[in-house]
Amino acid sequence: MKIIIGSQNPTKWKAVQDIFAEHQIDTKDVPSLVSPQPFSDEETREGAINRALQCAQASPEAIGLGLEGGVMHVHDQLYLCNWGALVTPDKKVYTASGARVVLPPDIEAQLKKGNELGDMMDSYAHKQAVRNNEGAIGIFTNDLISRKDMFIHAVRLLRGQWEYWNRI
Repeated sequence: MKIIIGSQNPTKWKAVQDIFAEHQIDTKDVPSLVSPQPFSDEETREGAINRALQCAQASPEAIGLGLEGGVMHVHDQLYLCNWGALVTPDKKVYTASGARVVLPPDIEAQLKKGNELGDMMDSYAHKQAVRNNEGAIGIFTNDLISRKDMFIHAVRLLRGQWEYWNRI
């Protein structure tokens, strides 16, 4: 089976590679068609679905897979969130969400000014290419969970749903 992931970010495609190791994995740089910094579960999920749909449309025999990171509020606190979507050749859509972690208040203030979390993390953590490595979740969990780990969780949930519903 061919799987096309809607991103060339290494943390995303490596997560897909780990979970679908026996399949052919290709990447395609497609837009999420949502804000550069999604600000809710709904918008983050929509971005993942949009990426997956575009990949599935690009190659009708392939599975399209989209992964999107965002932020969302629970009461008065801002959390990091992520969503994944898997679209089958027959256009069935599966979605799943993963880990959440509270973000510091100063991060929220910068996001509200229009900055994107991935862009901010390098200066915040005094590192380079955080979004392509440990991600914000790696910084805020003291490297116990990486961005790749976070996406692996979502991809496992997607694969599990797809396999379950295809056997019934």
